[in-house]
Amino acid sequence: MIAALVIVAVGALVAGSAGLVGSFLVLRRMTMLGDAISHAVLPGIALGFLFTGSRAAPVMLLAAGLFGLLTAYLVQALQRAGVQEDAGMGVTFTAFFSLGVVLISAFAGRVHLDLDHVLYGEIAFAPWDLWVVGGRSLGPRALWTMGAVFLTDLAAVLLFFKELKICAFDPETASVQGVNVTAFHYLLMSLVSLTTVGAFDAVGAILAVAMLVLPGATAYLLTDRLETMLALSVGIGAVTSALGYLLARATDTPVAGAMAVAGGALFALAFGWSGRKRLVRAR
Repeated sequence: MIAALVIVAVGALVAGSAGLVGSFLVLRRMTMLGDAISHAVLPGIALGFLFTGSRAAPVMLLAAGLFGLLTAYLVQALQRAGVQEDAGMGVTFTAFFSLGVVLISAFAGRVHLDLDHVLYGEIAFAPWDLWVVGGRSLGPRALWTMGAVFLTDLAAVLLFFKELKICAFDPETASVQGVNVTAFHYLLMSLVSLTTVGAFDAVGAILAVAMLVLPGATAYLLTDRLETMLALSVGIGAVTSALGYLLARATDTPVAGAMAVAGGALFALAFGWSGRKRLVRAR
């Protein structure tokens, strides 16, 4: 029972963190850039592992975060050079993701990392992957990691809510009012990178990508207010985590994949409800 609660809590923290930053990606029509970053951080994770041999090392977090920011920069640079945005994203993230796969395949024997780990993570083993300091266990490491990521994302959103909001809805007006749109763009990209890196070890690429999109996109269908959308995205993430765990138990499938499926089902329900609502308004 305790193990199940830990798994659901880790999933909820991942979904809540990703939902907060993913909501702004949805509003700015940049969800695919979040997808690109979530794949492109893989070389940084692999290099961090290779240099330190530890999944918890600050070097790994820093390297992965830098690759995430580099992805955002390259996509914009290619767009300014005349390359279509979707093509720039495709070229950048496939190149970086492939580089990460090559590094893992070539040097997986030196670190505890493989391609199954990359795709599915180890959320089912989160209750037993403990953070030990001075011979004393402080509890599941994933809870500490994702708890810190969630609080960081929440603090950034609360502290810079006004700026993030106006940059999402009207960047031209934000620029006229003296808001540094570029700085807040890269702040958002930094938060996306941090969230992705924090989630990668526990839940893998599948759930990290899904949670960057599904909670925010589902909440967007249910409300017209940004504050409510952010709160809903966190709540939807928690529900997704619980339903996904139950689905995985019932079908004996990977927990991360089942959580992604549950998130897709909630989005479909929200889409159906909002579609009926729009139809009534049209009449």
